[in-house]
Amino acid sequence: MDLDGGGSVVIGGKMPPENGGNHQPKTNPNRFFFHHLLKAVLLFTMVTLTCVVVYQADASPFRFFPKSIYSFSLSRANNSTQVSEELGLEQVLKRAAMSDKTVIITTLNEAWIEPDSIFDLFLESFKIGNDTIWLLKHLVVVCLDRKAFDYCLRTHLNCYFLTTEGVDFAGEAHFMTPDYLLMMWRRIDFLRNVLEIGYNFVFTDADIMWLRNPFPHFYSDTNFQISCDNFKGNPSDVNNAPNGGFNYAKSSNQTIEFYKFWYNARKSYPRKHDQDVLNKIKYDPLIKETIGLEIKFLDTAYFGGFCQPSKDLNLVCTMHANCCAGLDNKIHDLKILLGDWRNYLSLPENARKSRPPVWSVPQSCGPRSFHQHTPRKKNGNARK
Repeated sequence: MDLDGGGSVVIGGKMPPENGGNHQPKTNPNRFFFHHLLKAVLLFTMVTLTCVVVYQADASPFRFFPKSIYSFSLSRANNSTQVSEELGLEQVLKRAAMSDKTVIITTLNEAWIEPDSIFDLFLESFKIGNDTIWLLKHLVVVCLDRKAFDYCLRTHLNCYFLTTEGVDFAGEAHFMTPDYLLMMWRRIDFLRNVLEIGYNFVFTDADIMWLRNPFPHFYSDTNFQISCDNFKGNPSDVNNAPNGGFNYAKSSNQTIEFYKFWYNARKSYPRKHDQDVLNKIKYDPLIKETIGLEIKFLDTAYFGGFCQPSKDLNLVCTMHANCCAGLDNKIHDLKILLGDWRNYLSLPENARKSRPPVWSVPQSCGPRSFHQHTPRKKNGNARK
């Protein structure tokens, strides 16, 4: 092996004779030192490469969270770019997926990563929830701007950078503004793409606190189920008021066609967001008769929110800061909510079952928050 570029080769720990003769050169201290230094460098390199390979392995015992994956930003400029972005997305999904190809997906932008903000509370809920911390390794964070993506990578989560050309999603997108509507519809189109690649997903807004593992409480007889602002008691009743912030979709021809139908329906209902449009199209017989999909609505006893809080803390799986405008209002009430949950966990088991506490939220949230909130000021200590 040529190690120094000069053509000399170390064989069996000795330097070969020069000029092809039998002359034995005198011991050269510099050459002796170089020889041992070279062995040390080679040994260090081999150990380092071995550690890297072990750490990169999917089954590595040295990793609790999966390695963050840099992905391609989305652009539809040409076919080759689209192939590249789909490959990047598929890598992220494969890394995060459960054995049945299910992932948990949330979206993130700069406004939601400031210290002591929504995303911190979201991650905290998984850590203090009942049988939820293991779900973090199956979470895919879809980042809508560069700062959110860089921050996500530092958290060692599965991160994907989704961009829309000519649009900046970094700031707080206020309810029903053009940027808010564009963000919501970009999300629907992205989720359709996930289904087409062949992955199931639970989509969750980052203002939803995960307090228990929800999977045992999903319906088994449908490919699409969604949470509610108001649940009327029958999971098949289309008069339930759905909330697009939390839904479970299994990859199938029915769900792919449904997401296409939902996305295209925005043209028929301009200036409406995805949830408003779903409330219109849920009555369309085409969904059940042509697409072949039955929508199921999740019970707020398990999947509650500020619109209709879960009444029994012994049952609740998730709580959503819905019916609430303004990040500051959401953060205020979600902190109280997590405090309520900690108080519940601190009780003896018999007290939890016989006299479970009740929520002390909403406070700042609720209908009045839509008229009494101001845009969140940028935090001077914002994460870089």
